[in-house]
Amino acid sequence: MHDVARLAGVSIKTVSNVINDYPHVRTGTRDRVLAAIDELDYRPNLSARGLRSGRTGVIGLAVPALRENYFAELADAIIRAADDLGLGVVVEQTGGDRERELQLVRGARLRLTDGLLFSPAALGQNDAGSLSTEFPLVLLGERIFGGPTDHVAMHNTSSARAAVEHLLDIGRRRIAVIGAGRRGEDEVGSASLRLDGYLQALEGAGVEVDERLIRPISNWNHAAGAATTRDLIEEGTPFDAVFALNDTLGVGALRALGDAGIRVPEDVAVMGFDNIDEARFSVPSMSSVDVGREQIATSAVTLLVERINEKGASRAPRTVTPDFRIIRRESTGFSGNR
Repeated sequence: MHDVARLAGVSIKTVSNVINDYPHVRTGTRDRVLAAIDELDYRPNLSARGLRSGRTGVIGLAVPALRENYFAELADAIIRAADDLGLGVVVEQTGGDRERELQLVRGARLRLTDGLLFSPAALGQNDAGSLSTEFPLVLLGERIFGGPTDHVAMHNTSSARAAVEHLLDIGRRRIAVIGAGRRGEDEVGSASLRLDGYLQALEGAGVEVDERLIRPISNWNHAAGAATTRDLIEEGTPFDAVFALNDTLGVGALRALGDAGIRVPEDVAVMGFDNIDEARFSVPSMSSVDVGREQIATSAVTLLVERINEKGASRAPRTVTPDFRIIRRESTGFSGNR
């Protein structure tokens, strides 16, 4: 910085003002400093700047697993939203491990960033108190509601109901749901909330619930979706539609149906959830629930930046729930990628 100041013929303070984009610097002076920076190939010491300002210019994102397509695409959207605000993102995988998630919100590693976007998989409603921290934190997902932090959630129940109503509208009545939580469980999460939507849709249409069509799965991956669908086929349980509680399960179901020579959508319609890119390129393309991932990312980053800028000021927690859309594709009898 001394070298830049000497070459530009200005004070070190002026160089600092230019680097930190201080507005009250004359245009000619700013140009001389920037030219000197380019000539000397000067790079500010971001760690030192962070120590002085109390900011790193980096936020954290903690998700269960990046190998899950939804979280990979969510991370991509959050990184782009943060980049628009000049922020970097450090991504942490928790593996859905409870102790790791607790350590994440309690540990010293938080201080390596300015704030944290946190999507827990193992923590639940009883752990809401664990999120009480002065560190800026925004909660993502459906594991904890009414906690002490800002929260970006989904319309899980109403969107699932709309997805099943779409299947009912095209004449399906034997709708299997794969990935559901077990009925009667007290634990709140995406599975139980989406199952509630499924049940509400059937009740609203006067369709009797067949427990054989409700298939709990702990791992929402391709293999589980295919295996569960094969079980349905081999058991001889009649069904004319599959509602998969995420798109990855749905793609697995498509594979199992294809292997068995069952036509989609003529014999069995398939509806997914999350509208990941894979749903557009599966064969046939898969109808899905678009949960508003881009809006989730933008809202989460905006809320977090506001908390960072407030520097601990007291404000009641806020909840944002983006809108959803039903995307109709070939797996439910529609052409294109609407």
